[in-house]
Amino acid sequence: MTSKNQCYVYITLPGQVIPVTAGKFVLGATHTGESVGKFVYGKSYLARSNAVAIDPIELKLTDRVYETGLLKGVFGALRDASPDHWGRLLIDRYMNVQNISEMDYLLHSPDDRIGALGFGLDKEPPAPKRTFNRMIDLEILQQTADEIMQGENAPNSLHVQVEKLLLLGTSMGGARPKAIVSSDNDLWIAKFNCAGDRWNSAAVEHFILQLARECGLTAAESKITTVAGKDVLLVKRFDREYNGEGYMRRRMVSAMTILRADEDYTHRDRWSYIALAEELRKFSHTPKEDARELFKRMTFNALISNTDDHPRNHAFIAAENWRLSPAYDMTPNPMVALEHRDLAMICGNQGRFANKSNLLSECRRFVLEPDEAAAIIDEMMLYVKNCWYKIARKFGVSGKDCDAIKSAFAYPGFFA
Repeated sequence: MTSKNQCYVYITLPGQVIPVTAGKFVLGATHTGESVGKFVYGKSYLARSNAVAIDPIELKLTDRVYETGLLKGVFGALRDASPDHWGRLLIDRYMNVQNISEMDYLLHSPDDRIGALGFGLDKEPPAPKRTFNRMIDLEILQQTADEIMQGENAPNSLHVQVEKLLLLGTSMGGARPKAIVSSDNDLWIAKFNCAGDRWNSAAVEHFILQLARECGLTAAESKITTVAGKDVLLVKRFDREYNGEGYMRRRMVSAMTILRADEDYTHRDRWSYIALAEELRKFSHTPKEDARELFKRMTFNALISNTDDHPRNHAFIAAENWRLSPAYDMTPNPMVALEHRDLAMICGNQGRFANKSNLLSECRRFVLEPDEAAAIIDEMMLYVKNCWYKIARKFGVSGKDCDAIKSAFAYPGFFA
């Protein structure tokens, strides 16, 4: 466990590959024991002509001292760059850290985190990581991931690989085992199947991303590779771009940050597509296009019963200007209920009800007229209902797995 309660925050500026120091973050507590975080931009950073804000909502580019009590005292944009459930599992299990704090998670996670931020105890940032796993490493990564998910301790010879190769520092990936691999200077997130999966999760998620594109959504690029007889999903990173000297990084923040929400149930009333559409119109470089895209994603999630559409599974990215990121982490959730299903986020005046009339009820907040919104829903509804099986089979989902997930698509209550 680190004894430090503060760290420097680094950022890779647009068009650059070498990070600079943006400011300092301090994590403390109130007199009642509640966590509180403070952040201030450095004077030298503010003096830069090319300085940019860490996020468009909470940490704007000023010399004030920012303070928050949400997310255990960690500002949303910083929490977005902290490890996800999988990364935290690895830190807890393999880095011999006791009583780990949010500051520990920030400092112990590696350089391949999502977005443009980094963290450290030195005022000057370290040199960026220049080597990544290769595709040929996938078999040993799959083997190690299996051991970790089964609760086994990896052999000592694999300890370095666990620490350096498997750990992905992003809060936007959930509990699924994953690693970063490179191919022809593109970076991919490799997501592994687990022994307890109800179906071939890699193939199903790949199919869903393809189906999303067929329905007109902007979704992350993906492909399937087979390693030691097991499918591995590869999702191309959209926050990195190689320029010959290194990887340029796009800033990235989750909808959780944009909505100023927390992860516990007391903040569920802030988990809202409608509120997110209102917020993005304040800072998006393409507000009308992004609001329309968000409406389409909300509709798509309702039609595939994606109940994991929480605010960490929506994001915004920026090189120079902010806009909605490509869609990612979309999975169907087959259910028994036929009349009523809910999304994770509010989608209309009937709350989270994944129903056509509910989706239409607040369409103007997405800069859409009712007839235009209805046309989007009807076209997507027909395509999902009539074509999901054909697309699934085309992209490698077995007939048995199609039977397992079929109740997720265009359920009867959507039409009520």
